[in-house]
Amino acid sequence: MTLSTEVASTYNHSRILPTKHISTRRSLLGVGAKILEQLHYPRTVSSLWSAVSSMPEVATFERFVLTLDILYAIGAIEMDAGLLRRCRR
Repeated sequence: MTLSTEVASTYNHSRILPTKHISTRRSLLGVGAKILEQLHYPRTVSSLWSAVSSMPEVATFERFVLTLDILYAIGAIEMDAGLLRRCRR
């Protein structure tokens, strides 16, 4: 697999919103819902990764980090003193 094929493959499987070809649970928004379900209390990134890494929707650490980025950008999570927590807005 060449680098461009690998990048294209990652891009195609990391869509933010669901499409006709990517189900809600495979979209990063759907993965975000699964991650938020695990944030009942503040957690470290590594603790949260341990909790969700076995979920097929999450699949890779890259998708996990991309999803955290999206959740942070939309104001769903925040980082405080090294802990991730849900925002209460």
